[in-house]
Amino acid sequence: QVQLVESGGGLVQAGDSLRLSCAASGRTYSNYAMGWFRQAPGKEREFVAVIARSGGSTYYADSVKGRFIISRDNAKNTVYLQMNSLKPEDTAVYYCAARMAGSTNYASSYASWGQGTQVTVSS
Repeated sequence: QVQLVESGGGLVQAGDSLRLSCAASGRTYSNYAMGWFRQAPGKEREFVAVIARSGGSTYYADSVKGRFIISRDNAKNTVYLQMNSLKPEDTAVYYCAARMAGSTNYASSYASWGQGTQVTVSS
């Protein structure tokens, strides 16, 4: 398994942008599909975006499509989530996750998780 550490969260206003980063340890990072999930207070964890091992394909939740961009730099063992046009409903703890297989939006399929980073969007 890989160890994951998220960063980049914070308090912003609606319409602002943030970029989250997730740094992974381990020499086989490029073997993992990487996903971003989020969990708002009182709600279940939900899928946000996933990127394939090579970075060649991405998939987004409908709620963030067109506003968020997931990318990865395998040389730096890092995956990013660029969040634009943020809305108050994007407020949540954001988690990155790793899966040594193909991309999926099912949280239960991911074996490694970071500790999360808080994103708060004020109206």
